[in-house]
Amino acid sequence: MTSIAIGLLATACAAIARFVMDAIVPGAAIFPLIFPAAMIATLFARWPAGATSGTISVLYGWYYLFPVKNSWRFESPAQAVTMGSVVVGVILTVALAEMFRRAVRSAAAERDREVAERDLFLEEFDHRVKNNFTLVASLLDMQRRRAGEGETADALQAALSRVESIARAHRHLYRGSGTAPGSVDMASYLGELCTALSEALFLRGAITLDCYSDHAAIPRDRAVSIGLVVNELVTNAVKHAFPGRDAGRISVRFEATENGWRLTVSDNGTGMSEAKRTKGRDGGMGTRLIDAFARQAHGTVSTQSTAEGTTVTVELEA
Repeated sequence: MTSIAIGLLATACAAIARFVMDAIVPGAAIFPLIFPAAMIATLFARWPAGATSGTISVLYGWYYLFPVKNSWRFESPAQAVTMGSVVVGVILTVALAEMFRRAVRSAAAERDREVAERDLFLEEFDHRVKNNFTLVASLLDMQRRRAGEGETADALQAALSRVESIARAHRHLYRGSGTAPGSVDMASYLGELCTALSEALFLRGAITLDCYSDHAAIPRDRAVSIGLVVNELVTNAVKHAFPGRDAGRISVRFEATENGWRLTVSDNGTGMSEAKRTKGRDGGMGTRLIDAFARQAHGTVSTQSTAEGTTVTVELEA
């Protein structure tokens, strides 16, 4: 019923267009509108709709318009050949439109199947990657616990934090949070990262970590690098910014600028001593890591330190 209804609708539209043309140029172009009407009806509602539209249009034109009005007879063999050509043309139009419609549906079904297979593959890949991250993090944490106290334990803790930062970006990438494919929403990512850092570094009450981020869809690799910069800077601030103090504040801000984005990590600690500044200029391990991660994120690092605290700014290109 739906196919027939659409066929009748296409026929009515063709008839209206025919009446308009006939009002402008009486008797001209009797049959051309039959073909697009039949084709459109077929594409929208399969061949029965096209056959309905074509049959009604041909019979109407034959009886009321050509060759003799209000009659089925022909005045010459040429008129019969003309009408036969119109019928064959309508049949071919409906057949070709139906073939095209089926080809499109088949291609769409194949595409949907490929998309479903890809989604299944990505889901399996995501599951395996998460398991691998979990395994690596567990091994590092086990080694850290066995190491007890000292530089080895600190190094393992730093490595563990970096692995967890990368894993967190991976989770945001495959979570489908409304960002573009391959991108990470920085507001969600940095918020979760700061929460995890607060728990991992045992920040409770006296030393607080504040985090603010504009919503920005950043490509995965750059988001990972930015997260690693935040991880290094916050960890360094916790370790070195508040010697002999029980209270302090660390702030992380990620904001859009005219030329890209700006990441700022600041604290209200005691500032950097001359020895630490010299070591930083000479390229200590922490400084080299931060510079390397910043370059991967297409950013440049600048540091300001006074007796009231330290501020590290990373200017990121768009």
